Amino acid sequence: MLTHSERYLQEAAELVSSLPAATLERMAQRIAAVRERGGRLFILGVGGGAAHASHAVNDFRKICHIEAYAPTDNVAELTARINDEGWETTFREWLRTSRLGGLDALLVFSVGGGSREHNVSLNLVEALELAREVGSDIFGVVGRPDGATARLADECVVIDAPSERTTPHVEALQAVCWHLLVAHPALSRQAGKWESVVAPTQPA
Repeated sequence: MLTHSERYLQEAAELVSSLPAATLERMAQRIAAVRERGGRLFILGVGGGAAHASHAVNDFRKICHIEAYAPTDNVAELTARINDEGWETTFREWLRTSRLGGLDALLVFSVGGGSREHNVSLNLVEALELAREVGSDIFGVVGRPDGATARLADECVVIDAPSERTTPHVEALQAVCWHLLVAHPALSRQAGKWESVVAPTQPA
């Protein structure tokens, strides 16, 4: 009988090994193309996905020199829109004010990916539908193939985690995926701090 820790780590290792490398390669190239054409990367998530979005914005800006933003970083505007207009439209209207267009792209971190049919994460669904309307690229890292993100994305990683541990595995591997992207040679423009520190040469 495996302990919880043994089972969890075994599942994590199997999920990492099954990540679609070809999809991540295409995603890296397409995000690089967004930068080269002067577009911006808008990163969306709720809960753990919002925390990923904030961290990823930092790395895409600093390491990859991509103009990137997350609507959840502006708490004042976010809560004002929730209070005055409702939760479902917050991301869509934030993106409208940011003049989301065909040069830009969305990157979504979500467990389910949003679903109008199941009335889940409609703020993501509304944002995705706007992106489709204006011709923005859509990328995602999610845990379900039937959500709005997986259905509407140009490139999407779907993590098929065990149902009883979907959220922790999907959210953990979202971090693996976007760290892979910011470290990708097509995207990385400067080394991280520790990667740039060269150990002193030892005397022979």
